[in-house]
Order: sequence, then structure tokens, then C-alpha cells
Amino acid sequence: MVPAPLIWFLLGLALLAAEWLGAEFDGLLAAALAALALSVLTAVLPGLVLAGQLLLFAAATAGLLALLQRWSRRRERSIPASGASEQATVISGFSSNEPSGRVRWQGQSWAATNLEPERTLPPGAAVLVMGRDGNRLQVLSEE
Repeated sequence: MVPAPLIWFLLGLALLAAEWLGAEFDGLLAAALAALALSVLTAVLPGLVLAGQLLLFAAATAGLLALLQRWSRRRERSIPASGASEQATVISGFSSNEPSGRVRWQGQSWAATNLEPERTLPPGAAVLVMGRDGNRLQVLSEE
């Protein structure tokens, strides 16, 4: 029979690998850290029953997820203001059937969403940056 600490360790490594490979699930990192911590705990306390281990895993994952979300909200930065901060240039065009594209803003390429999806924005067009949703800018035509 495989010892519990090894199982939790391998589960933690698998979850970390999935996170590293870009799996889109918010609780993955928290679950990986909880599994690795439980690996150490079960090595120190070998008499911990499976039901207790699963309960600790769920509680630790939920707690770590709450802490990570709180920490990430605190670290969220607003877009720095500058004299030309509201104007950007379209890099890849936005069409009526594709409201997403890319713009060059403050010297960097950004993913963007056209707030007027019925309006086509060709490459090179000037747009106004109206806001931000995560790492995606929200833009409107300057015209």
C-alpha cells in the first residue's frame, strides 16, 4: 500500500504541474499548496484517518483560496495616469463579428474590447481607452 504522505505529495505536484501548464481553475494553486502541506502533516502524524485528511484538505484549500484572493485584490494596480493615457492605436482590427482585438497603449500591446461592437476599427485607427477589465482594455473609437 502506498503511504498517505506520498499520495498527498504526488497530488500536490500534479496540481502544481497543472497550474504551471496553464489550467484555468482558480482553486488549483490553493489545492496544490494544501496537498503539499497535508503531505508533511500526514508524515508527522501517521495515524490521521482518511476522513480527517480529506476534511483538512478541503478546509486548507478553502482557507488558502480566500487568502490568495484577498492578497491578489490588494495587489491589483490601477492603470498609471499620464498625459497620453487615454489614446491608443489599433494593432489588429476589430470587426462587427469580433469585438476583441489588440491596441498599442503607452508603448505596449494590450488585449482590448470594443465598447461599440457594431463599429469596425481598422488597424492604425485611434481609439480612446475608457477603462479596464482585468488585463483587457475597453476602448471606443475617437471619431
